[in-house]
Amino acid sequence: MAINEKTLKKLNILANAAKYDVSCSSSGSNRSNNGDSIGNTVACGICHSFTEDGRCISLLKILLTNHCIYDCAYCVNRSSNEIERTAFTVDELAELTINFYRRNYIEGLFLSSGVMRNPDYTMERLMRVAKKLREEYKFNAYIHLKAIPGADPELIRQAGLYADRMSVNIEIPTEQSLKLLAPEKDFDSVYKPMGLIKDNIISFKEERKKSRKAPVFSPAGQSTQLVIGASPENDNQILHLASGLYDNQKLKRVYYSGFVPVSMADNRLPMLKQPPLVRENRLYQADWLLRFYEFKVDEIVNDENPDLDLELDPKLNYALKNPHLFPIDINKADYEMILRVPGIGVRSAKLIVASRRYGMLNETHLKKMGIVLKRAKYFISCNQLTDGHKDLLPSVIRNNILAEKHKRLKGFNPMQLLLFDEFP
Repeated sequence: MAINEKTLKKLNILANAAKYDVSCSSSGSNRSNNGDSIGNTVACGICHSFTEDGRCISLLKILLTNHCIYDCAYCVNRSSNEIERTAFTVDELAELTINFYRRNYIEGLFLSSGVMRNPDYTMERLMRVAKKLREEYKFNAYIHLKAIPGADPELIRQAGLYADRMSVNIEIPTEQSLKLLAPEKDFDSVYKPMGLIKDNIISFKEERKKSRKAPVFSPAGQSTQLVIGASPENDNQILHLASGLYDNQKLKRVYYSGFVPVSMADNRLPMLKQPPLVRENRLYQADWLLRFYEFKVDEIVNDENPDLDLELDPKLNYALKNPHLFPIDINKADYEMILRVPGIGVRSAKLIVASRRYGMLNETHLKKMGIVLKRAKYFISCNQLTDGHKDLLPSVIRNNILAEKHKRLKGFNPMQLLLFDEFP
């Protein structure tokens, strides 16, 4: 079915407005087609694309509306911003999603929205889109829905029964800055739906243990987004907030979005020429250390060093700041310490521990395991790799690694390619 001109215009406006929300990725859930529905949800769920400034976005990534009653300084959809406004009806958006899916344009739906009229009015329409897709169109693929702060808990609960993942965006890392940049918002209104989603996920999981026929609630969990650079918080504050969200709210992901000046000049906001993409990437790397490498925030940043190094990834920076811990003997060190070696990832660390039961490991073995030796060699010893680097000062190792990096990047834009540092 062809898309009419009116719908196409709405699509152009609302898809463009949605690109600033980065709190989505692959689905993280699995649901097979039983033969009487459309589509499957698999762990590699949503297709991805890249915007001009280098950030990854998913398709179909869309807003229900860019009308908004709030005047958040950092948001392109702020009520005082002079932009063209529009909104989809529930039927239009459901039909658009199905048409795109049937054409193989998308693998699922990421649906967010400005707050139109009031939170309940908006949340109800988001829920109805998902309900219509599931019940009328038998759409079985991935759906990510935004939970609107301030909405009735029952609406959020109903939405979670249709969505694979839900998210509530905190946006600004401290309540003081949030009140300055978004006076109508507060942390309490964000944490309430976040806690509600967490409690429902736990409750419905318990029900599923008793009966496999019990419904599921947001099986891929929930996520949030933090805008980086719109307010003065340092990386220490941001990562402590993220760590607390993982521990207390059981979030699947915290997403970091470098602030993009998107609206009229506002003296509450910094004057940036470009979004802080390198800082954004360093936060993602630090976040990875928290979730998969058993690091604590204070080992990455602290009050004395509150910001991440923009030249080096945080794992390498940690190793250089703790020379008393290295080099380690790869044939004797425990798994937790092997994880802390730059150039060694989770998979490689597990392979090392498993393989050394059968004999001493050497450089050849390590290369076959995918270890990045040009980094790891400064921090390990084994049969062939001796402690030849142990007397090098951290500053010398740093310069060697940076020189190697700049050599690889010769002829390119180093600040852009720093986004793609090796990080096993």
